[in-house]
Amino acid sequence: MIEQNKKSWNTVAHHFNGKDALPSYGPFAQSEDELGLFGELKNKKVLDIGCGSGHSLAYMAEKGASELWGVDLSEKQIRTAEGTLKDVKHHLFCAPMESEIGLPKQYFDVVYSIYAIGWTSDLSATFGLIHNYLKPGGSFIFSWDHPLYGHLKSQNGELCLDGSYQVEGMIQYQNFKGEEAPVIIPKRKMSTYINELIKAGFTIESVIESEVSSKFDGVDEEVSDRYYSLYKARRFPSTMIIKSVKGIVWQE
Repeated sequence: MIEQNKKSWNTVAHHFNGKDALPSYGPFAQSEDELGLFGELKNKKVLDIGCGSGHSLAYMAEKGASELWGVDLSEKQIRTAEGTLKDVKHHLFCAPMESEIGLPKQYFDVVYSIYAIGWTSDLSATFGLIHNYLKPGGSFIFSWDHPLYGHLKSQNGELCLDGSYQVEGMIQYQNFKGEEAPVIIPKRKMSTYINELIKAGFTIESVIESEVSSKFDGVDEEVSDRYYSLYKARRFPSTMIIKSVKGIVWQE
């Protein structure tokens, strides 16, 4: 799965240059400017899981983060990110998010992932690694498709449930972004993400089923059967955003 997805991401990477990057949390979703989940970032050490083209790390640099670290599966994404971040010091690694690659432990103030975490083949291992990367009291924030959103199909503007939300597993698509790039995407329930965070040792601070961003206020919606559409997002959240915190162990 990892090798297939890596090959396909290298094929489609150019479609995602600057897409799904902070301050955006995802298609039509509320932004960091609206939600304020990160708080003060000045002098913070940050790690981006699935850093893509590097634009979220560039956002962190603008906010004063002191160290920029990123991991991505795709060599093409990493090369693009190197260019995006050419004017700031950074540490980028091409590797699966679920693999131990020697990143420093109990080091980061913030770990985050914007529309990438759901690609992991091993959610438990990924959350465990992220918990280890964080300092006590550090935050982990991620966004991903709302787990039920992918089950909502639209035909002539009428939404209906397609398939079983209760059944988790892997879905394979032969084409990705209109290219011959087969991908395998895990299908998980909302409760799976929440329970795996708890098992990893996180305390959950916020679970957001995002409303449509205010920047779309006054924008007329057209009936659309596209996977992501304003019409659909105004009726059901396209994106879930979860903020959790690594607990502090008090010594007596």
